[in-house]
Amino acid sequence: MSSGSAAELVGRKAEISQVRACLRAKRNVLLEGPVGVGKTHLALAVTRELGAPVFRVDGDNRYSEQKLSGWFDPPTVIQKGFTPEAFMPGPLVEAMKKGGILFINELNRLPEGVQNVLLPAIDERVISVPRLGEIRAAEGFLVIATQNPKEFVATSHLSEAILDRFELVVLDYQTEGEEVSIVSDKLKGRGGQSKELKLLPLASTRLARMTRNHPRIRRGASVRAALSIAEIADVMIRDGAAFKDAFLAAVLMALPTRIEMEREADAESSLRAEMNALLREWVDQVLAELGEGQLKKKT
Repeated sequence: MSSGSAAELVGRKAEISQVRACLRAKRNVLLEGPVGVGKTHLALAVTRELGAPVFRVDGDNRYSEQKLSGWFDPPTVIQKGFTPEAFMPGPLVEAMKKGGILFINELNRLPEGVQNVLLPAIDERVISVPRLGEIRAAEGFLVIATQNPKEFVATSHLSEAILDRFELVVLDYQTEGEEVSIVSDKLKGRGGQSKELKLLPLASTRLARMTRNHPRIRRGASVRAALSIAEIADVMIRDGAAFKDAFLAAVLMALPTRIEMEREADAESSLRAEMNALLREWVDQVLAELGEGQLKKKT
């Protein structure tokens, strides 16, 4: 998941083409997909190709309308009054004035009032700021936003009015082969690799993918988790740990913060115990599939 050019993003040829087409048609884009599928990487990589300035907003339920559009600086107001000099433009106004891209990460985590500020900007390309007047968008102004699926915690539903102003591009997890390639690329440059170290990308990826289809797992792990498993285990193996011990230790460190179990009526302690038991079971299964005897063999 390189943050460089769009062409470097593994397994995203179709989605890159779709986003490029939308932007060339001067349409706003909403990227939807689970955590860790590379929505932000893709959005920033494609906007970088345009060469336009990018103004970023990170979704937060405490984010205010004033922070998005702008506010008057009290000390300057006292000295000069409500003049343009006293106005501190927010990312929306900055993007509109400079004909740039407003990138909103996790749009559906913003409060409804903040979302509504966007409507006139993306529909009529104008907003009205009290005591300042109307601000019209320069040529090139567009909005690219991301959102996690509605079932994710801390997200809200976007209004029909907001959704009607965006084109939707949906991202899902890449194939196993593509995710293995991402992890392998990340591990390159760490010096020579033994046969067992070369199996780490596949083992880590396969285990992360197993978390996505279990009935007790509400939110599975992304390739980001596979990267963490592989990098931690790589260090431990190079320090002399046995493959299985290093792999299990890395899994137990990397996954508990990245997966979420269905709670039902379980106490937190029993959930953690069940999670650890599942992770150990999956480690055994992955190593059995890849040939544990080969993993233990010294090179």
